Amino acid sequence: MSLGAKIPIFDWFIIDFIENNGMAFGIEFGGLIGKMLLTLFRIIVVAAGIYYIKSIVSAHFPNGALIAIGLIIGGAIGNIMDSAFYGLIFNESYYLGPPAQIFPDTGGYAPLFYGQVVDMFSFPLFTVDLPNWFAIPIPFTENTVLSLLEGADGKFTFFRPVFNIADAGISVGIFLILLFYRKEFS
Repeated sequence: MSLGAKIPIFDWFIIDFIENNGMAFGIEFGGLIGKMLLTLFRIIVVAAGIYYIKSIVSAHFPNGALIAIGLIIGGAIGNIMDSAFYGLIFNESYYLGPPAQIFPDTGGYAPLFYGQVVDMFSFPLFTVDLPNWFAIPIPFTENTVLSLLEGADGKFTFFRPVFNIADAGISVGIFLILLFYRKEFS
């Protein structure tokens, strides 16, 4: 599948192949140093999360809270795998160009920890016209969470960001903790 290819499954579900340098929903910060710091942060969170799970399992922690933490850690591991190894094993993808090759003779496009994360799911559930006075131009990339308000054309699309399974696991895990298990962590 080519970078930028879109496969509509339903009106509200699109397979949309993109790559991002950042974290969930394409949010980026800090260039190459930020990329390395993000990967190191993910590794530290995973290590601390595994240690934390080992310490609370014996304390009869609720299974739902353990599942929520597992989703967060599993999502972080998925994004670590992409950012650590994707650049090593694939050549560079070009927008609507030929698909990237696995294990190319020339090597990958990026060193260890500097690969991009592959995102592929988009759920543009609905789009509404906003009044012209409400249009807000937002100077960020197409894949950032801030582009939920498309602004310049007076439209609002919910839920526009493109994400992957790892991002979904992290988001669902955090949501479950905030909604059902906050008191377990206080």
